[in-house]
Parts: sequence; structure tokens; C-alpha cells
Amino acid sequence: MRKVRAYDAFVIVNPTAGSGLAGKRWSEVADALFRSLGSYRYAFTVRPGHARTMAGEALAAGYEMVVAVGGDGTASEVVSAFFDGARNRSPDAVFAVVPLGTGCDLGRTLVQGCNIHEYCAALGDRACRTIDVGHVRFVDQAGHEAQRVFVNVASFGCGGAVARSITAADKRLGARLGFNLAAAKALARYKNKTISVALDKRMAQRREVTNVAVCNAQYFGGGMWVSPQARVDDGELDITIWSGFGLKDFILKQRMLYDGSHLREERTQVARVKSLTANSEEHVFLEVDGEYVGQLPAAFRILPGALKMKVQG
Repeated sequence: MRKVRAYDAFVIVNPTAGSGLAGKRWSEVADALFRSLGSYRYAFTVRPGHARTMAGEALAAGYEMVVAVGGDGTASEVVSAFFDGARNRSPDAVFAVVPLGTGCDLGRTLVQGCNIHEYCAALGDRACRTIDVGHVRFVDQAGHEAQRVFVNVASFGCGGAVARSITAADKRLGARLGFNLAAAKALARYKNKTISVALDKRMAQRREVTNVAVCNAQYFGGGMWVSPQARVDDGELDITIWSGFGLKDFILKQRMLYDGSHLREERTQVARVKSLTANSEEHVFLEVDGEYVGQLPAAFRILPGALKMKVQG
């Protein structure tokens, strides 16, 4: 039987992802990709934002698939290149990720087991799935209105403060330890924010909030299972709201954040929506796919079935 032709692929490698893990394993990944895809083009990123630029150029050149080799940030940059605002300008092109980053949070949901060799092997056929993408309008770091898409999780409150403060040294400690250290430092001086939140088209409610996670996928913060019920193809955003949590809770109840049992806490609220708006008279920081991008006010919505993604099998 004639083998199905693989997608014509452009591979974008962030050699610094995972504290250099992606660069160290590139020759191994490159061989696995060649066995699966045959010939392909690839390039290395050299600066923040470079993955987005190269992905945009690859899509404009007509590549059928763009593969991100790196972490959640690299994947997010590549996905953002598909979109002009909320519109996918390359709807027939396919996104793929080989997760070799610090947190691998997107990979925990989308790439079963994060087995690199199995996933590279699966890229050689033309099976793909259609997934949802989140879209958010917000105020950027310069105080201007901005917008971007996210494929994993966006959050505001403590999560945004952590993303704003996390350092390269924190990341070198590894996903869990590095994030926990940054989170502990942020929570030590963090105070709950009064935020006005409107779910879908309902009337806004004022809440005392520690953090609000707007989830397309399930994990953030280096493995925290923030939204176990989130699905990337259900046409909805899963919202997890934490209220009244402090450093003591983070230390004593940390296990609950990683096994999903935090959902049983009375100070945790969940919802499933198609849109959410949030505003505050205070400075409330926002992160998107792990990157600090700005602050509230923000308006989130789901873009159902907006992206084709390569899957295993």
C-alpha cells in the first residue's frame, strides 16, 4: 500500500527552551522527524518573538505544517502567527508541537505522555484534529489596547503577578520548583484584588479574587492541574476562580493544586463559558500562555474549531 504523503513541514526550534534541553536534544529530534516526515526545513530562534516571525513567513510561503520544538512559549508564538486578530489567516495549515520546554503544560493536555519519539513518528501521516483557541483583548504593558490568541491558559491576578516576576534563574530550577519559588515570593506580598467579572452575558459581579484562570487546556504553572475538565474541542472556556488563598494555603495545600482536588475547596469556583470580561480599579496583571502581557480590563472569548493541530495516531 502506498504510504500517505506527510505534510510539507517547517520546523521552528527554540534551543534555549527547557534551560537548553531543546538544543541538547535537537539532533535526536531531528533524526526522529526525518524518519517520519522525510525532508523538511528548520530554523533556530535567536530572540523573543522570533518563532512568531518565522512561523508567519513559513505560512506565507505555503508550508502545510509548522512544528514548534520547545516550550509553551514557543508553541504560543507559533500559534499566534496563524492569526490576524481573531481570524485564522491560514485555516488549512496545521500546527504541531514537540514539547521540550520547562513546563510542558500544553503538552500535558495535547501530547499523550510527552513521548518525543512517539509523537515525532505520528507527524508522518495526515491525521489531525480541529481544536479551539482562546482570544483576549487587554491593556498591554505600554498602556495600549492589544489582543492575542492563546491555546493553553490565560490568567489574571496572582498568576499574572508570578509571570511578571519569574526570572531566568527561577526557570533553570525546573518547571515545578522554579514556578513554586516564584509563586511563593509573589504570594508573600500579594493581596487579593477586587475584580468585576462577567461570565457570558450575565451581569458583572464584584469578587475578591486571588486568581482567575481562563482555560482552553488543563494545566499551567509547570504542572498545576488547574482545570481537569477542560477540553480543547468543546467550544467553551473553563474558568477556575480562586479566592482568599495566601502563601500558607499554597504551602500546606500545594498537593491539591497538582492533583485537581483543589476543585473541592469551597474557595474555588468553576464555570464553563463562551466569553468572560473582567475589570478592576486596581492593577491586576495578566499572563497568556505563561507570558506576562499586561493587565485588566480584559475580554476573553472562545474561537471554536479555529486551528488544525497534528495529533498522535
